[in-house]
Amino acid sequence: MTVMPPPRDLSAAYPAADMRPHAVVIGSGFGGLAAAVRLGARGYRVTVLERLDQPGGRANVFHQDGHVFDAGPTIVTAPFLLEELWSLCGRRLTDDVTLVPMHPFYRIRFDDGATFAASADADAMRVEVERLAPADVAGYERFFREAADIYRVGFEKLGAVPFGSAADMLRCLPDLIRMGAHRSVWRHVASCVKDERLRTALSFHPLFIGGDPFSVTCVYSLIAYLERRDGVHFAMGGTHSIVRGLVGLIEGQGNAVRLKADVAEIITRDGRAAGVVLADGEAIAADVVVSNADTAWTYSRLLKPEARRRWTDAKVRRARQSMGVFLWYFGTDRQWPEVDHHTIVLGPRYKGLLTDIFGRKALAGDMSLYLHRPTATDPGLAPPGRDTFYALSPVPNLSGGETWSAERVEAYRRAVEKRLEETVLPGLPAHVSASRVATPVHFRDRYKAWHGAAFGMEPVLTQSAWFRPHNASEDVAGLFIVGAGTHPGAGLPGVLSSAKILDEVVPHASTVR
Repeated sequence: MTVMPPPRDLSAAYPAADMRPHAVVIGSGFGGLAAAVRLGARGYRVTVLERLDQPGGRANVFHQDGHVFDAGPTIVTAPFLLEELWSLCGRRLTDDVTLVPMHPFYRIRFDDGATFAASADADAMRVEVERLAPADVAGYERFFREAADIYRVGFEKLGAVPFGSAADMLRCLPDLIRMGAHRSVWRHVASCVKDERLRTALSFHPLFIGGDPFSVTCVYSLIAYLERRDGVHFAMGGTHSIVRGLVGLIEGQGNAVRLKADVAEIITRDGRAAGVVLADGEAIAADVVVSNADTAWTYSRLLKPEARRRWTDAKVRRARQSMGVFLWYFGTDRQWPEVDHHTIVLGPRYKGLLTDIFGRKALAGDMSLYLHRPTATDPGLAPPGRDTFYALSPVPNLSGGETWSAERVEAYRRAVEKRLEETVLPGLPAHVSASRVATPVHFRDRYKAWHGAAFGMEPVLTQSAWFRPHNASEDVAGLFIVGAGTHPGAGLPGVLSSAKILDEVVPHASTVR
């Protein structure tokens, strides 16, 4: 454990008149902020502790050379989950955030130059499928019928339900068996359509939450239906505008978000969470502790070994972590108006590349990229006449031994730049005016992500639902987990749903003390 100075109990600094039970939330990612809003609505005095200098966790923002860059999530789905949070505070999401629906959601560029534009328009999608793979129209429609059924069970029925016991898992087994949950997303898609490009277009969605389409359960086919049902949106001003809105809700409840507050230990007393100690020695007492930190970090670094029974160091080491990402943020001194807001640039290999990333954990010579051009929707995120971009390349996490030396980072950045120049951004190198990169090392050091994994534990079936770290800690009473590392998993809908589960497992403040 970290060597710390003697604790200083500063709980008296809070207003003496505020007698609400105290909840401490570790981390201000979307899961932590949503948890704080929900706990505040249920009568708790809430303190969110964020080790960085701004709220949002991985959803932070930075400015460079006049460009505004969202560092993390850029795709907003299931906006009703955000609406719920504003409603709990007697407000509307539109009071603070402007969401713009994307059309198309994204454009996929295959390695042969063919494209596929995904949208919520069923007729337009049918035309896209007919153009790409006319023999697969009926199979495509069958896939979406099945994905809709999976959504109704996997998201609406189980997505915000805690899996606190094996009995909870057994109760959902009939539904899982009926859905064929033992199949991978790829196998589900391949049973419906034959064209390899269409199979790729319908199966890549688990990568949004750090999963390999060839190994994660087909329950994640629901993501494709979720997009169609509720759309894909962008928050004007960038995703961080949602973070600012959530912080405003928390402060409006009379609660606080503290920055540069690095939690070093969760205090336990008689098997129960009793507060936290910061790296500077400050002790903060709490009736409830919620961790939005990386789950592996929470159990292996914030809790003493004697406080853990299930999530021992050995079990944490054995858990499979999701992939890493290489992010290149760049601004340009010209615009590419023909490039959509979201573009997926696929490489020459699909399964082989994913095997390198998830199986061999080796950095491949080829790549597939997600290109984000927010200035297609919000020109104010760049100086006039310029564009703001980020390119994301899935890469192995650090468990494969990659160290990302400075030379390796620049070589890979140049490879990303070359791939973009060859495909969708001709002439790019001559027009880059701002540049920054992030690698799995950045995720490990800045966000305390285990092995630098971008999405927590890999969402394979044996690490899902009851098999995932529970929302109510199995090891410590009064400790609760939100975020990508618990049920239901990563992605904005997943982490917001993990906070919603707190309504089921955290007692109402009126019953505490």
